[in-house]
Parts: sequence; C-alpha cells; structure tokens
Amino acid sequence: MSLQQKFTGTGIAIVTPFHEDRSIDWASFEKLIHFWIENKIEYLVAVGTTGESATQTREEEQQVFDFVKQVSSGRVPLVAGVGGNDTREVLEAFGNMKLDGYDAILSVSPYYNKPRQEGIYQHYKALNDAAPLPIIMYNVPGRTGMSVSVETTLRIAHDCKNIFATKEASGSFEQVNQIMKNKPADFMLISGDDAITLPMIACGAKGLISVVANAYPKDYADMVRLCLAGKFEEALPLHLKYLDMVDAMFKEGSPSGVKYVLHKMGYCNNTMRLPVVPISSTHEAHLDQLMASIAVS
Repeated sequence: MSLQQKFTGTGIAIVTPFHEDRSIDWASFEKLIHFWIENKIEYLVAVGTTGESATQTREEEQQVFDFVKQVSSGRVPLVAGVGGNDTREVLEAFGNMKLDGYDAILSVSPYYNKPRQEGIYQHYKALNDAAPLPIIMYNVPGRTGMSVSVETTLRIAHDCKNIFATKEASGSFEQVNQIMKNKPADFMLISGDDAITLPMIACGAKGLISVVANAYPKDYADMVRLCLAGKFEEALPLHLKYLDMVDAMFKEGSPSGVKYVLHKMGYCNNTMRLPVVPISSTHEAHLDQLMASIAVS
C-alpha cells in the first residue's frame, strides 16, 4: 500500500488518557484504541497536540508509541508525533526513538521561536535529511505563532522528498488553493481543521487528521469517505450535524473539550496535565446539550 493510500481518509489525533494523578491511564487508552479502530477510521496519530505532547517527556512518548502499536496490532497505519522548536533536539529524538511498526512521523512547525520562513525551511530540510520515516509537516499558526507560507510549503514539497504531506490548519483557503495548484502530484494536502474539511476535500485535500473523531469516529470517517467519493450532497448532513460540536470542543481549549465529551461517554477521566485545565461548568452544560442533540439526530 502506498503512502497516499494509507493516509487518504480520516486519521485521529488521539488523546492521551490520564488518571487523576495525571499518570497515563493505560486501561482507558486500550479501550479507546479499540473504539477508534472498530469504528473504521483509517489511521491513528499518537502524541500530537491533542495527545498533550507539550507535557510529555520523550520517554513517555516512547511508551505511548509502543503501547499504541501493541494494541492496534497492525490493524491501521500509525503516525508518531515527533516535533519541537529545537531542531537539534528533534533530530536527536529521530535518532533515539524506536518507531518500528509506524508508517510516518507528524512534525509540527517550530513554535515560540517565531523563525522567519527561511528558518522554517531549514528546520524541515534538516528533518528531511535525517528522517527515519516519511514525514507529514504540520502548519498550525494558531498554536505556533508563525504560519508556514505557501511559498515555504511548496519549497519543502519540491525539495524534501521524505516529506510527503502537509497537515494544513491555517484556515486560509487562499493558502489551500495555492498549495493545491502548485504542489507536486504526489504531495498530499490533509485537513487539520474539522470544521472546514468538507470544502477542503472539494479543493483537493485527501482527508483529515481529526480531533472531533476521537469521540465521533464513525460519522466523521463516513463523512470524509463520502466527500472523497464526490458525494458531497450525502456528506453535507454529517458535516452540518457536527458544526456546533466542533466549535464547542475548541471554545475553552483542546483537548479539554474533547476529553470532557469522552469522559461523559465513559471512555476516560476528564483529566489533563497542567497548565491545561477542565472546561467550565457552564460550558459543560452546553456540551451536554450538544451531545444529547447529536444522539437523537
């Protein structure tokens, strides 16, 4: 199976469940992995932003990678989130981590440092040259403070052959259109924004790496598959069904929103690692209403 085949469809940026003491809850994690796979998602992304990578050590990340591989048992492709804002440290992680059983790496663009575009390019060029696996780059300026420009994305796509895709979460359709127009034929555009995945697929994206599908994997995977088949009229009701939930899940931060929903579903504790905290009681009531409306729709 080619990379394009493996990563067409719905991937989930999976949560990392914690006990009340904020240690990793492996029993809940196992239950969730089975839930996601049994609901026919295409692949899993471990230790991304939704998995609270910012508050995990590299040793913990390795434990998560090993566990997800063991429980998924070859049923779906796997992506390892390995990123950072220190290029040298990311390269060290590339060299030290055991990623057998994984199909690709997701690596976020450097955050906080706010490098100019040449620095972003040089960062990804260094990762490309040392890559133990194919890489999906990740542009999420709302978190990193800097957007990877169209020009830089295309430069990476043409120059760095170990980087085969971008998870694009800029929210800019001008950016999406220009990437689609000028990218190499084998370079994949993947939506990183649940709310605009349907129109992004209409523009040429090959699927989604989702937050909301942690809680609603079947509907989201079905919606994406319908879009990829060109059946947008059939996909539209599913897209509209979750619009309010998508907004609500992010309103007081992620993964606080999605973890609350998963907690209400009985899959994990409503526990994050500081400085991320649970959503407010007022917002809990709003999410409860949305969950009830989805359940009966």
